Amino acid sequence: MDPLDVKILQALRRDGRISNVALAERVGLSPSACLRRVQELERSGIIRGYRVVTDPERMGRGLAVYVMVGLSSHNKRAQEGFEHAMAAAPEVVECHNIAGSFEYILRVETADLAAYKRFHTEVLGTQSHVNAINSHIVMDSSKDERAT
Repeated sequence: MDPLDVKILQALRRDGRISNVALAERVGLSPSACLRRVQELERSGIIRGYRVVTDPERMGRGLAVYVMVGLSSHNKRAQEGFEHAMAAAPEVVECHNIAGSFEYILRVETADLAAYKRFHTEVLGTQSHVNAINSHIVMDSSKDERAT
């Protein structure tokens, strides 16, 4: 990757629907050269896909919570069971196995605090290997570049 590829990726992160002509103009390339670079970024796997960015509030998911989860068993079976349960939970939009004092960090999105309490009790609370839950409620986000 060179600086032009980086500029292309930055522009596509801001607007994945930008036309090739507009993208080429923004990064200072001809449209054909720009298209070739984008196609190569896709072929090489640097660009893995394009996403729709939704408004969580309008989707009925106005509350975001980062949840640290500790497991009582640190074996593969416990991890796979937990990961399978989180994959099936629609409230969980991110699930990461991490190093540190907890095994997992989740990003959970629900309509409100009552809906999060239900998730906490009925989903996390029913997992046999979960022995610690530490919830961090997002009050505001001054920077969020996950999909802008």
